[in-house]
Amino acid sequence: MTGLGRVDVAHKAKLIDQSGQFATSVESWPSIVITKEEIEREVERLADEPPPANGRRASSIVHPMAQAPGLGLAPGIDAHIEVLKPGESVRVSRSNGSAVGTCIRGQGAARIGTSCFGVEKHDVWNVPSMHPVFYENSGSDLLVRLTFSNRPMLEKLMVFYGEEAEDSKISGAWFETVAQNAPAGPRAKDSAPIVPIEGGGFLMPYEHLVDPDTVENRALHWPWSIVEPRLNAVRGIGEGYTGRRLYILYNPATERRNGTTHSFFASIAAYPGDVVDRPHRHSSAAINYWFAGSGRSTVNGEKLFWKAGDLMLSAPGWSVHNHASGPDGFYSLTIQDHPLMIAAESLIWQETMKDPIKNLGTQIGFQTNISELV
Repeated sequence: MTGLGRVDVAHKAKLIDQSGQFATSVESWPSIVITKEEIEREVERLADEPPPANGRRASSIVHPMAQAPGLGLAPGIDAHIEVLKPGESVRVSRSNGSAVGTCIRGQGAARIGTSCFGVEKHDVWNVPSMHPVFYENSGSDLLVRLTFSNRPMLEKLMVFYGEEAEDSKISGAWFETVAQNAPAGPRAKDSAPIVPIEGGGFLMPYEHLVDPDTVENRALHWPWSIVEPRLNAVRGIGEGYTGRRLYILYNPATERRNGTTHSFFASIAAYPGDVVDRPHRHSSAAINYWFAGSGRSTVNGEKLFWKAGDLMLSAPGWSVHNHASGPDGFYSLTIQDHPLMIAAESLIWQETMKDPIKNLGTQIGFQTNISELV
């Protein structure tokens, strides 16, 4: 309300007539490729800049159709290039977003919540929500990381929260909070039983709403030195395989959502040469970092070519797409908001364009011919 009881028009709801209309799918963003050369130029530019006060040299890779709030490479997913020179580190920070990181050059060390580990080229790790994060470059070369997070989604919802620790006392308290065990003893909800009613529903008291059961979620690390030898199992699957030659970097905290974080899965694909996947589509969006080999993708009828070191919005949500390996095959890291879609009961999937559309997580999914090939 303004003075004299008038309603401010900017804060008044609109009533939009939808009679006789039905919501249909919206136009998807076009697929784009960010080349290795573009990424390397940005890395060198960041390295030439004086160090910022918080130590965080970073650039966001933003799709030309993205609009604030929530700038990202895909709707709801951002991609950052982050650079540390030898001996440098970042100020401890935390946020209510979650992320996946990978090292594309150099080596360093990470401390995320209760987890501490070294990072080398092609390693992958997750960053859980509200876990304090610290990186340092412990090598002699630049430490370059790609980080993918759900910050754009939270910004679009206007609920992103992030902060940096002003000193070691604050950061120490953050790390200590994450390390604390859940207190033993009774909880208020123990005295507020859930009441079943006819038809399968329940009446749940407030005490359960503000104290849900917890699932431990910590930063996990997938070292390339351990992952790479195991990729032979998927790379070597025989001709005619109807699935995708990949492993999900699975975090058990995501349970049936099959994620690396609760928003994304990260997968590593290993393809031999001259394999062409069948066109398919899914409501989850996918970003690929191709780190070995070369190939092409066809997305909504458009052919795009890529090589090692390129980054790509490879599958905008619900876009028909497929990938084909070049003569030497490829390795790729894929980031896809599959777990988020399962949690929202919105993961629709069409494994081939002749198959029915299924809602994965609520229906039995698609079956490959793996039993015929192993």
